[in-house]
Amino acid sequence: MIPKSVSAPVRAIPLLAILLVALAVHGPLLLMQLPANSYDANTHIFFAGHYANHWFSPWNEKWFGGMSQTTYPPLTHQWIALFSHTFGLTGAYMVVQLIVILLLPVGMYRYALLWIPEREASYAALGTVFLGSLAMLVYQSGQLPTTTAAALTLNALPYFYSWTRDGRGMQLLKGVAISMAGAAAHHVTFLFGAILFALPVLWLSVLDRKLSGRGSSVVGVLVRAVVFGAAILGAAILVLLPYFMSLRQNPISQLPIPHGSRDNYILSPHSGINFWIIPMGALILAIPYILFRGSAERRLRPLLFGWYLTTLLGLGGTTPVGRVLLGRAYEVLTFERFTFWATLMAMPIVGLLAKELVDRWGRRGILLLGVSAVYSCAMAVAWVVFNPINSGDFRVQPVIDFLNREDHAKYRYITLGFGNQFAKVSTYANAGSLDGDYNSARLLPELTAYGAGQLYNSKYYGTAGMESLRAILKHADQYGLRYIFVRDRYYEPLLAFAGWRQAEIYDNGATSLWTKDDVPPAKHIDFGNVVPPAWQGVMWGIVPVSASLLALIVVLIPNRRRSINTINFPASQETTEISLREAQ
Repeated sequence: MIPKSVSAPVRAIPLLAILLVALAVHGPLLLMQLPANSYDANTHIFFAGHYANHWFSPWNEKWFGGMSQTTYPPLTHQWIALFSHTFGLTGAYMVVQLIVILLLPVGMYRYALLWIPEREASYAALGTVFLGSLAMLVYQSGQLPTTTAAALTLNALPYFYSWTRDGRGMQLLKGVAISMAGAAAHHVTFLFGAILFALPVLWLSVLDRKLSGRGSSVVGVLVRAVVFGAAILGAAILVLLPYFMSLRQNPISQLPIPHGSRDNYILSPHSGINFWIIPMGALILAIPYILFRGSAERRLRPLLFGWYLTTLLGLGGTTPVGRVLLGRAYEVLTFERFTFWATLMAMPIVGLLAKELVDRWGRRGILLLGVSAVYSCAMAVAWVVFNPINSGDFRVQPVIDFLNREDHAKYRYITLGFGNQFAKVSTYANAGSLDGDYNSARLLPELTAYGAGQLYNSKYYGTAGMESLRAILKHADQYGLRYIFVRDRYYEPLLAFAGWRQAEIYDNGATSLWTKDDVPPAKHIDFGNVVPPAWQGVMWGIVPVSASLLALIVVLIPNRRRSINTINFPASQETTEISLREAQ
């Protein structure tokens, strides 16, 4: 008999209410197009702009003298391209990002139900809306494919659990379909994030194997996991076949490019704040509880293991874990995404903490949770404003107009000091550039041999960056490079010494055009067999989008038995027993 001192259980927050909160928090920020000036937003808009005009032709002449868009999974870019015919490219980017933000708490709610009861899962889903790591990826990094693939992965994991535990074929179909769409959105999440999420869930399936009533053995669970993995691998190869073929023909062998997320955060406090403190937000205060509660309860230990490993990887160069486990991939990846995944893994346990605070402190607990959540999100958005990582938003239309006027598109151009606005110029200009924002697609030796990133940021890469720029200037005649737009006078002495002259100025002198009159028109650069054949273009234009539509269709197929919901019973009973003992 339950003592009278135990109050009636509080109901879970309806999922619709959580989605309305997400819309209220992020909708205005997206309506203001705040992510438009994030680090990668214009890059993804550039990719989408190509699909909007050349859906079945992944070869793009606008960057690096020519590049294949099969080097990056296309799903988010293609959806932006589809929506762009109604909302424009930038507006379509915001629409797709909003859809992903709404999909994320849905995935978290379903993922959290694997570990905790319904009420606590609703708290975890609501907390996901305010994650500092999510705000940083959306408003600073502009990593739309990462957030998309993470949301799809969370939604696929319950089907993975149900299949490995119960062996129901429909769960296998749904899980594989959603995972295939996730692979089409982002390859890094598929190759690394999905594994980090799946291992604890597989462990949980082993623990819960007898709950299905079928008497599943450990071997049976593991065999079904192998079947699921093989099915996903086959589906991913199908949906990303042109990508894997491109990677095989041209493996990423360029020198590693420095990135702040690989710094030692203790020795580089600014990187630590940017890539760990701000993304973690108020979750830092919950770390002792995560460690205690996760280790105390047998059911939560797999989740604690996954969270702990992912958190260590998210620390970048602060620990040797990333370099040891990832090998060569460590020099290619950026690690803010690992911190994002770690915060998602923490949310089910944080949901338990939220329930305890609400039950024990009532309105004061709710106020504490609300302030912590709003603080995490607000600080991340404020950090983006007060710590910009780009050159800011300035008028690039005169540059675009010049490149689209007369026969100027017959020549190539680069920009210096433009920051992420370079991608905006290249999206709308007809002329091609020798620079670009996606380093893995580069083929020119002047760009791959020095360990520097974009030409427009050459000075920030020190000697490597300036040597890469000098090599490009030296071969200007060979590549048809005639126009250089400069928004940083640091580069002007180098240009003058190399024989370039200033021709025009824009934006009250803030931007200047430098030309070299004797440069011949640009010619097609022969990159050999890296140009995707026509059949790959057709496949690239059909299969990824079809995979997302298939995922939507199969999810709408109703389950004969709601077996996924039964996974709450062990956690619910354990939580009830703890609450009764505390009340007594």
